[in-house]
Amino acid sequence: MTNVGFVSLGCSKNLTDTEVMLKKLSDAGYRIVPDETEADIVVVNTCGFIESAKQESIDSILDVAWLKTNGRLRGIVVTGCLAERYREQVMQEMPEVDAVLGTGSYDEIVQAIKAVDGGEKYTSFKDKEAAPLGGERLVTTPEYTAYLKIAEGCDNRCTYCAIPSIRGRLRSRTIEDVVREAKELEAIGVKELNLIAQDTSRYGLDLYGRYALADLVRAITRETAIPWIRLLYCYPDKITDDLLAEMRDNPRLLKYMDLPIQHVSDKILSAMNRHGNAALIRDAVKRVRKTVPGVTVRTTAIVGFPGETDADFAELCAFVKEARFDRFGAFAYSREEGTPAADFPDQVDEQTKQNRYDTLMQTQLGISAALQREKIGSTVTVLCEGYDVVAGTHYGRSAADAPDVDGKVYFSSPVRVPEGTFVEVKITDALDYDLVGECVSKIDKKKR
Repeated sequence: MTNVGFVSLGCSKNLTDTEVMLKKLSDAGYRIVPDETEADIVVVNTCGFIESAKQESIDSILDVAWLKTNGRLRGIVVTGCLAERYREQVMQEMPEVDAVLGTGSYDEIVQAIKAVDGGEKYTSFKDKEAAPLGGERLVTTPEYTAYLKIAEGCDNRCTYCAIPSIRGRLRSRTIEDVVREAKELEAIGVKELNLIAQDTSRYGLDLYGRYALADLVRAITRETAIPWIRLLYCYPDKITDDLLAEMRDNPRLLKYMDLPIQHVSDKILSAMNRHGNAALIRDAVKRVRKTVPGVTVRTTAIVGFPGETDADFAELCAFVKEARFDRFGAFAYSREEGTPAADFPDQVDEQTKQNRYDTLMQTQLGISAALQREKIGSTVTVLCEGYDVVAGTHYGRSAADAPDVDGKVYFSSPVRVPEGTFVEVKITDALDYDLVGECVSKIDKKKR
């Protein structure tokens, strides 16, 4: 039996693609192994969004290639965004690679493995906008949490972003299809469902002629008992009153709004081709907080975009101080070939980008630390993720913390708390991005 290993890079959306391929290979009789050194063939599902992600993908391929001459490995399959974006170059410049599948060809993973297993080369780049949406998965996240991709592709056409050329136009899955998968995830023990897409707030526009994310949430709430439903990647210009009302009134839809703004200078927003201006962004943040009391607002921003002046950057810093985002991430602009912004004049030098990034994150550090301190003395519901033997403490996440991107809650307990258990934790201390507390009770969310 052929052993197949996987290296999955990039975002959670990429991870769900990996999980679909894992299921197909498992059903075809291949043995999935967690350690690449035990694999006969390794699949590297790459990211190709920005320069650092591309470099990580290339490095990972080369690391795996080392096993061809120093281990049992005899084949490498490259899939994902890097494979789609640099179709010919992958195999030309990395002869160690034996097969390449674009983002429209994940369903050919079994054929690719068979070909490589037989000593043949294999490539496939089918129409990404005709590829199946969803599919059965071999879920790799802890059993209590999972990602659920509700749409593929993007129609926003931001000038810095290569995603539309890599993933194609927006294609939403039907409400019925998403609900079916949500029920399957519930059946295997999922308690936290994270809905993802390139732009979740645009969900349904292509199918139903309207933003239908609130309808989808209501259907999942009606058809499952999953206690935590979380929305990621909602754009400021598409936040409907219906969605906010659902977040306010539905106790199982977490009061957590991931609202990427990218900038707040009207000049830069226009150059980015973002939909909406600074006034719209300010209004969106205020509207979310006013409509949904206690909501956690997360955002991201890009520094060093072509043409960004000191004044533009100062405007962004001032807004971050004013808005006091609960969660915040920043990126230095990456000049990506094939995107309009790559050819814009007034490109910002790398040192200036780094300086601005450092300044912005230092600004947020103080805000985050202050907001965290305000939580001392409160009691929060935490989904336990494990026990750190070295530190002698349990850890988990509150409703205000999305997996992989936000902080943790560390807590003591007189008895060991199983992973996937909801507990009430009284906060006794605060770090810059994490909280510390003590367990005061366990709760059964499904009885609520």
